[in-house]
Amino acid sequence: MRHNYNYTRRRLFLPEYGRHIHKMVDSLLLIEDRTERTRQAKAVIAVMGNLNPLLRDTADFTHKLWDHLFIMADFQLDVDSPYPQPTRQDLEPKPRRLSYPQSHIQYKHYGKYVANILKSLKSAPADKSIDTTVDNIARYMRIKSYEYNLEHPNNEIIIKDIKKMSDYGIAINEQALNNIRNDYKQGLSAHTQKSKNRVPIQQKSKTRTVQPQKNRQKISNRHINTHNTSR
Repeated sequence: MRHNYNYTRRRLFLPEYGRHIHKMVDSLLLIEDRTERTRQAKAVIAVMGNLNPLLRDTADFTHKLWDHLFIMADFQLDVDSPYPQPTRQDLEPKPRRLSYPQSHIQYKHYGKYVANILKSLKSAPADKSIDTTVDNIARYMRIKSYEYNLEHPNNEIIIKDIKKMSDYGIAINEQALNNIRNDYKQGLSAHTQKSKNRVPIQQKSKTRTVQPQKNRQKISNRHINTHNTSR
């Protein structure tokens, strides 16, 4: 008896329909008469629809069945379809090639967008909003520098980096930037201040040292009384 395993057979394009439906589609390719081939194709479509009766009420159910028929025929079936015949390129579109960014990030701990924002401010008119924006960016740079280096940078370093990333095209209010308050240091100082003001808990060892002194006082009083009675 000759064994017929699935791995020796050809690959199924749509395994959910089974091998028998694929054999029906293969038999359509052998029919020479176009009219008869179209009639047999509609019969195969009806059988395919019976496999999923719950999906018949959907709007594009028949359209999907005809697309599946052409897929199982490897796009080689020539019949009169009520819908436009799909192509392999339509169902298997080639992905669009994405351009890989090649820009060099000078200050990685600040990120790429900080430098882009600062460069875009060069063409903006001088206004108070520019100073507010630069002040917010400086605070953000300070936070990112602390996360990256675990050190609080000086305001001089922040101002110097802002000038370099903006190509010296922004009028910076250095006096306002020098007054930037460091939230990290405030949080740490508040924590240490609480720990300093905390009242220390009395240790039990101190209370234990008092009891022997009382016992010694009692023993000394007894010694004095006995000495007096002996007289």
